[in-house]
Amino acid sequence: MIVTFLGTGSGAPTTRRNVSGIGLRFLQAGKWWLFDCGEGTQHQLLRSPMKISQLDKIFITHLHGDHLYGLIGLLASRSLRNGEAAPLELYGPPGLDRYFRAVMETSPVHLQYPLELRIVSEGVVYEDDEIVVTCRMAKHRVPSYAYAVTEKEKPGAFLVDRAKEAGVPSGPLYGALKRGEKVTLPDGRVLDGKDFVGEPQPGRKIVFSGDTEPCASVRELAQAADLLVHEATYAYKDKELAVRSGHSTAREAAELARQANVKQLCLTHFSPRYEDEEGDFTMEDLLAEAQAIHPCTQLAADFADVPVKRVRMTEGSAEACE
Repeated sequence: MIVTFLGTGSGAPTTRRNVSGIGLRFLQAGKWWLFDCGEGTQHQLLRSPMKISQLDKIFITHLHGDHLYGLIGLLASRSLRNGEAAPLELYGPPGLDRYFRAVMETSPVHLQYPLELRIVSEGVVYEDDEIVVTCRMAKHRVPSYAYAVTEKEKPGAFLVDRAKEAGVPSGPLYGALKRGEKVTLPDGRVLDGKDFVGEPQPGRKIVFSGDTEPCASVRELAQAADLLVHEATYAYKDKELAVRSGHSTAREAAELARQANVKQLCLTHFSPRYEDEEGDFTMEDLLAEAQAIHPCTQLAADFADVPVKRVRMTEGSAEACE
């Protein structure tokens, strides 16, 4: 899985950063999901490796404009470019359905594909054979949800060489052993499948905070995550502004990540006040503030990719901080 940032700024777009939009790419499946859809997201897609026709699901964290106002345009463009009319699922907080209907009634868009809109509440919002998506209420000025995407554990690899050494004939017995079953060989020996399967492969976990003050619900959702994407609108020196607007500081996001035993932290949703490289407090200072608490921290940038590897790294390892 690869997280690709389409917008990493807060409030309004700037020359360096668009407003919120984050892609989660499933390379083997040939699909991707979108978390939030600020104004201009579809323009950002034109400069990204993701195709609008392969968009499978959209998750909206809350209904502030910098996370929402690009939605209808993107849905309309998908109709124009998707000849196969692949279905699309849209998830979001209460009110998203009213917003969608109001826009459609005022400026109708004839979608050329099935769209299923689902209003979320805390708990599991999506699940299939491989992945489960859960959400928790964050702490913001309006109802806002954080989402966790968690892969289910995969069975360990079948140890073919060990089976050959044990004299197991290839065929149905291989399949039974791979499933962990006990089998009886022609010579009467009984083998236990668990002795011929490697260690299970733990699934990856990625958490998207949305807009939030530091809160227990997001910390609990992010527990042991491989990657936490957390907003850091302000530096700690501007904590008063963060409290007033319902946002987090970089230091607070790092403290939450440390408490949750998060392996990688990626900060996003930055105020433009820190973009001046010659200013009193810069983006480098913002990063240093977080890394002093959680060393495996990086700053998101528009069009940046953050791969999340399948193998879990030990906490604090160099590879985990790449």
